[in-house]
Amino acid sequence: MARRAMQLSPGTGKPEQIATVLEHEIRSGVLGFGDRLQSENELVQRFSVSRNTVRKGLEELSSRGLITTKVGIGSFVTFDGMPVDDAIGWSRALANAGANAETRTLRLEIIEDAELAARLGVESPSFIAVDRARTNADDGHAISIERSRLPLSPELEDIPLRGLREGTLHQTLRGAGLVPDHGEEWVDIEMLSAADAAILACAPGTPFLRTRRLTRAADGRAIEFVTSLLNPAHFALHLEF
Repeated sequence: MARRAMQLSPGTGKPEQIATVLEHEIRSGVLGFGDRLQSENELVQRFSVSRNTVRKGLEELSSRGLITTKVGIGSFVTFDGMPVDDAIGWSRALANAGANAETRTLRLEIIEDAELAARLGVESPSFIAVDRARTNADDGHAISIERSRLPLSPELEDIPLRGLREGTLHQTLRGAGLVPDHGEEWVDIEMLSAADAAILACAPGTPFLRTRRLTRAADGRAIEFVTSLLNPAHFALHLEF
């Protein structure tokens, strides 16, 4: 259920005020036993505070014995053992992790994919396809292929004409006001097809790490679905639990 935005009062600490508001909702029955609270992002927007303030408020609520928190499982991709923080954009994240990558754009056009539209729950089958290959700038060995699919929208429809903002999809999406909030990711192994092997100058059938990542905005709107083929000589999946 949606909650209205609130302005906190001066004086009492903001974490305590957040805890008190949520405590009232729990005790009044607005939130029933076993119900999930709003996400951190939703609470940040609702109370117009920082994520750290929200977390302190939830800690206070937990100390009052009104909520319990579940420790989740976290996973992230590494490059040569260094975490790849794709929240800052894949190109910049790879550079920060030490990849000396040269990027080639293989495709930038509007396509139709009814099957993907049904999978993502979007009405229009029109997508912007952004395919890129990355190789090592020194010796040309394979790093990755990424195939992004962006649901076509007014904010993005001129991308095939003007190209990516600052050469990155990350900046392009944010420039259009599309900020990823949550999503999901699948990881498996794929043997390179003859076509992909030719792009990366590898032997056909070479095993690569395949990730499929779906990101959504805070309102659930699909922003990007990207399938990546990652060279396991560099990439690995790190799991924390």
